[in-house]
Amino acid sequence: MCFIEFYCRHRHADAPKGPPPFEIPELTASAGPRPPLCADCHKLLSHAVYKRLRCPMDPKPACKHCPTHCYHPTYRRQIREVMRYSGRGLLLRGRIDYLLHLLF
Repeated sequence: MCFIEFYCRHRHADAPKGPPPFEIPELTASAGPRPPLCADCHKLLSHAVYKRLRCPMDPKPACKHCPTHCYHPTYRRQIREVMRYSGRGLLLRGRIDYLLHLLF
């Protein structure tokens, strides 16, 4: 969620942002209230949460190491762009824990 929020704040600065069109109880319970995002980023976050919650793998591997890719190709392209942009940006702003996530 932090990656998508960072990406939306910087890449979609001019887009109108608002509260999520619907709440996902599992996400709110684990990560708190969702940040205001543009419509495209809300769709991407909802798709990611939906796929993450319904992952058939146990334990859940990192998506880059998963043998079956469950994301729709469009969303997969978008999430890669978000991760590439936000990972660099957050790392340059002092988030060393993201470097560990990237490497492992």
